[in-house]
Amino acid sequence: MAMLILATNNKNKLREIREMLADTEIQVLSQREAGIEADADETGTTFAENAAIKANTIWEIMHAKGTPCYVLADDSGLAVDALDGAPGVFSARWACEDASDADRIAKLLSEMRNVPDGKRGAHFACVMCLITPAGEQMFFEGRAEGVILRECRGENGFGYDPVFGYGERSFAELSAAEKNAVSHRYYALTQVVAWFRQTAV
Repeated sequence: MAMLILATNNKNKLREIREMLADTEIQVLSQREAGIEADADETGTTFAENAAIKANTIWEIMHAKGTPCYVLADDSGLAVDALDGAPGVFSARWACEDASDADRIAKLLSEMRNVPDGKRGAHFACVMCLITPAGEQMFFEGRAEGVILRECRGENGFGYDPVFGYGERSFAELSAAEKNAVSHRYYALTQVVAWFRQTAV
């Protein structure tokens, strides 16, 4: 069984990725479960750069301990067409550093209040960086296309899910299983799983 350390302390991301990998031979540990408390400074200007920063931080710590393993990091966010791709890589800290999900949604709805229905397109983007025990680095990308709603709908999910319209429902109106089958993280992660299976890890 392959051991993979997920370079995050985000419980929601950890839960989603574990659920998606539940029927594979990949054992997922959070960085905290691996005894790592480090938080990488996300100074990149793209999702790929931030994912690489986070993955390399954990890989270097494990390598220094003499404990080779796979490390996976993702950076993801919401890109809104009418806002020229914002909030993008700043999705988590767009309102302010300590903003809540509600604060970020309120800012988004305020920015979008005068945007007509036909121009409210948006997508969630996810880039995953996988580093092998030998230090090989690979990137996998996923997207979920949708629109920005005019009000929150649904009680599930996290982040901008309540105002992200996907088909007839918001991401927050989907069950965890439904969202996991169509999310940006799912499309990136299926490529990671395919890589593991092809390499017979």
